[in-house]
Amino acid sequence: MSRVAIVKGTDPPDMTVRALEMVDAHEALFEEKTVLVKPNYINASHPSKGITTDSRVIEGVVKFLKQHGVKEIIIGEGSGFADTFEAYRIAGLDALAERWNVKLVDLNKDDYVEISPPSPLANKVKIAKSALESTIISVPKLKPHRQAGVTLSLKNMIGAVTPKGALHFHLNHNIAGIASIIKPSIAVVDGIIAGEGHETSGSPVQMNLVIAGKDPVAVDAVGAAVMGIPLTDVKHLSLAEEKVLGTCDLSRIEIVGEPIERVRKKFKRSILSGFLTYLG
Repeated sequence: MSRVAIVKGTDPPDMTVRALEMVDAHEALFEEKTVLVKPNYINASHPSKGITTDSRVIEGVVKFLKQHGVKEIIIGEGSGFADTFEAYRIAGLDALAERWNVKLVDLNKDDYVEISPPSPLANKVKIAKSALESTIISVPKLKPHRQAGVTLSLKNMIGAVTPKGALHFHLNHNIAGIASIIKPSIAVVDGIIAGEGHETSGSPVQMNLVIAGKDPVAVDAVGAAVMGIPLTDVKHLSLAEEKVLGTCDLSRIEIVGEPIERVRKKFKRSILSGFLTYLG
């Protein structure tokens, strides 16, 4: 069974380290390989608005990696609606990178490799070389998405792809197709201050959660369940399961830490979500 940790608390770096330890995340690391920590900075909002990844969760990931002897760590994102380094600055990633001696990169300015995702509906895309050559830890925000149902660890990988806009036609198929190429080895969902409504609505919800696991499909399924979003509205997870990228069947996921029932909250969603999810 896939194992997913749900940790509730008030110390995000410590919670993140504990969540990663609970799922034996070190087993997915290779000492000689660079680790790309991929947060979600779709825009330059402060994480307290419920849109972007909390730097304290990123700090917990970096601390865990350092404790397990990882020498080459980069934090990389390609923002869709902001200057990536401005988003880093507002979130406090510049100070974190200096404190822990890790490199910040803008994936929008990375070298790109053209790839055809294994899906008949997917467009040919270019993927950041840093993502192709690294062990990936996807660190999204806990929030819904108007078209994809949720924007968690798999959807987060679109930040490593160009052109981003074209992927929103047949979005769910494209998310699964891209995940088959740059599948995160570890997923860590920042649910400290989550966001309801939709991906950029800026409607914060204090949840004080970190969700983590080595199966990103399972982590995203648990994240959806925590937000009260039915998996039938998150088509890319079943598509990813069909590609044998992980499981979204909650009965085959071992939850450690807090049970879903104890932390679940029914998130408000955009009134367009039902229509766009159907189209997606």
